Amino acid sequence: MNARTQIPATLEGVGSVRYLVDDVDTAVAFYARQLGFALRADARPAFAELVRGPLRLLLSGPASTAGRPMPDGRTPVPGGWNRMHLVVDDLDAEVSRLRAASVTFRNDVVSGPGGRQVLIEDPCGNPVELFQPAGA
Repeated sequence: MNARTQIPATLEGVGSVRYLVDDVDTAVAFYARQLGFALRADARPAFAELVRGPLRLLLSGPASTAGRPMPDGRTPVPGGWNRMHLVVDDLDAEVSRLRAASVTFRNDVVSGPGGRQVLIEDPCGNPVELFQPAGA
């Protein structure tokens, strides 16, 4: 993983993903330490914005506007199956490093015609896919 990430001055050309999290502090630490994201904006405990290359990650805690109940009473929660997709150069090395750091895995590495992938979870249960393209 890239340990260093440039923080863009503007958001032009940057894709954004919002994850609901139970604990913004814990999620920020995970994404920074384990996946190489850099903190861009900090409104903890409600919210934090991180970046990794052209990806902007919005972490919204229970106190954020994104965590407020819907008109029908449903409350947004972390988890699910939608996920960000991070391309890695050496999936086996990343799996070893993350297992040593006690990161939670949803599955073992699977292979297909396009490459190999595995799903990990952030501390709040949101999935992140690590993907190594075929031939890489």
